[in-house]
Amino acid sequence: MAKLLCVYCSSSRHLDDRYYEGAEAVGRSMVANGWGLVYGGGNSGMMGSVARSVKAAGGHVVGVIPHFMKERELAYEQADELITVDSMRERKRVMEERATAFLALPGGIGTLEELTEIMTLRYINRLDKPVVVFNHHGYYDDLIRFFDRMTAERFKSTGLSDLYSVAKAVDEIWPLLDCPASFEADAIWRNQHKK
Repeated sequence: MAKLLCVYCSSSRHLDDRYYEGAEAVGRSMVANGWGLVYGGGNSGMMGSVARSVKAAGGHVVGVIPHFMKERELAYEQADELITVDSMRERKRVMEERATAFLALPGGIGTLEELTEIMTLRYINRLDKPVVVFNHHGYYDDLIRFFDRMTAERFKSTGLSDLYSVAKAVDEIWPLLDCPASFEADAIWRNQHKK
């Protein structure tokens, strides 16, 4: 089975078409580069776009969705594996365990929460898997500037930017997954706690 890329992204049906087109391009390219998909199991928005494009390109799709969402007919039933869980927390845990790497496409507060949780797990040395942010059409420019401010004002160490890589185009994603940003949590923790 292909390596599984966990993709976080929007489920909104009200976005500019360029975001759905970007998700479709990521899905096609994912399969061409030997990746399968593990994601939140939805059939709408960018989530649906990336899942359908992976499936159409012959890739493996693993959806993980809570019961309450499945009951509202929000699941992508054509997934190769559709795992139903009891809670949002369990959904994140299953996706994290199945994933070889993580990719954040444009999204809302759910996407932001998933991305920052994975970054936090990398920071505290509980996860050692690549994390890439797809800054499609500059969507994440303000977030990246905010991360820079966190570092500049010493809310986070200078290693924050090493927790993730940034791709501005679809073709830039795959080399970043093959050669991810290196992060040495132990060294940063030692430096922060020096007397």
